Amino acid sequence: MRLDHSFTVPVPVDAAWPVLLDLPTVAPCLPGARLGDYDGETFAGTVQVKLGPIALEYRGQGRFVERDEAAHRAVIEASGRDTRSAGTARATVTAVLAPDGDATRVQVATELTVTGRPAQFGRNLLADVSGRLVEQFADCLAARLGESGATQAPPAEPVDLIRVTAGTASFRRYARYALLAGAALVAWLLIRGRRRPA
Repeated sequence: MRLDHSFTVPVPVDAAWPVLLDLPTVAPCLPGARLGDYDGETFAGTVQVKLGPIALEYRGQGRFVERDEAAHRAVIEASGRDTRSAGTARATVTAVLAPDGDATRVQVATELTVTGRPAQFGRNLLADVSGRLVEQFADCLAARLGESGATQAPPAEPVDLIRVTAGTASFRRYARYALLAGAALVAWLLIRGRRRPA
C-alpha cells in the first residue's frame, strides 16, 4: 500500500536537509524506534508497537538507496520481522524537501507491505496510525530544529496503536465491531448458561 504524508519544519531547506539525513539525530523522534548499528549508509534497529494487550517488536535493517542533495530527495529501503511472530514489514520511503517561505515542506511517500497481525486491520487504520505517528515525529523534529532544539527527545517506548488512533473514524469503526462482538459473546454465554441442566 502507498501512504502519503507531509509536514513542515521551521528551518530553511539547506538547514533541514543534513539533519533529516542524520539518523542518530532523528531516530529518537520516531515513536517506538531504537537505532542500532549505523555506518552512514546502512542501519539496523527495532520498532516496538502495541495494539492494546498485543505487543509487537520489529527487528530489521535498512539502507539509503538515494541521496540527491541538489534535488533534496532521499530514498530509504527498510525491512523487519516481528520477533514474537512470523509477521514482517517492508517499506520504501521517499522524502522530498522543498522551500516553504522560511521553513521547509517535507513530502513523504511510503510503499508499505506488512504481513501478520497488523495486516488484518486494513489500509484505513494503518493510514490513520501512520498519519498520527508522522505528526508526532514532525512535532519532535520541529522542537529539535527550533529554538528548543537542545531539548531531549522522550525515551523510545512502544507505540500503542489504540491510543494513537483514539478518536479517529477507523478507531470508532473497529471499536464498534469489537463492542458488537463482545456483546454477542456475552449473550451466547448467558444463553449457554441457561441451557445447562441444574
